[in-house]
Amino acid sequence: MKWKRKKQQASQVSDMLFRVEGQAVPVKVYREQRRGVRFYIGKHHAILRLPVNITPESEKDIIRKFQTWLARHVRRNEGVIAHYESREYRDGESLQVGRRTYQLRILFEERKTHSGKLDKNNTILLRLSKHDEGENLQKNIRHLLSRIVAQDFLPEITGRVNELNARYFRKNVREVRLKHTHSRLGSCSSKGNINLSTRLLFAPPEVVDYIIIHELAHLVEMNHSPRFWKVVEQAMPGYREQEKWIKEHFGKMGF
Repeated sequence: MKWKRKKQQASQVSDMLFRVEGQAVPVKVYREQRRGVRFYIGKHHAILRLPVNITPESEKDIIRKFQTWLARHVRRNEGVIAHYESREYRDGESLQVGRRTYQLRILFEERKTHSGKLDKNNTILLRLSKHDEGENLQKNIRHLLSRIVAQDFLPEITGRVNELNARYFRKNVREVRLKHTHSRLGSCSSKGNINLSTRLLFAPPEVVDYIIIHELAHLVEMNHSPRFWKVVEQAMPGYREQEKWIKEHFGKMGF
């Protein structure tokens, strides 16, 4: 007997904007073949997933519950709103990263690509294409700033990695890199490369130390087993406090 696979109906997607605590939160609503309802915080939106055959009355009730749920999350965690906010950078503004303050000089020119460099007196000079605009422009500016500031901080961060490694682990660290990443604060390769996110530059020193220790611990245990967490705890007994800080403030970390 031949079985025919039933063709799955595509999701219906719509965008909404909810006002929560005076702030606008973008929401993606998916209507799809499913039995239950699901709420969660996504990378770029809050997410609401609904059964495609739900009645209008039930949908209104669920949306009210979703708004209540979202408001509760915002009150509990100030980083939820910041998770969706994108800063717009303008000429003449200052940029605070850790204890360092940079002045921004932004020039728009007839050019195809963007470039930037750190000049004297901690001035970051960006030369931008006139043909880029909107959110794409701001995204490119964030990438440029991340790369320039990473170069400025790399010697200091590398020194801290080497210091903590010598104190607790004494493993071979091949290279330390600062990279513009969104979701991961750090990673470690089996070759001894320690990759850290430029988001960490907006965190307190003890949080930076925790992520460094976390990645160095992978040179001992390349997993997240109980043995791994024991290695982390031996180097930083209070590491759970740093994890709590990251959970509460992650949305505000970054360019």
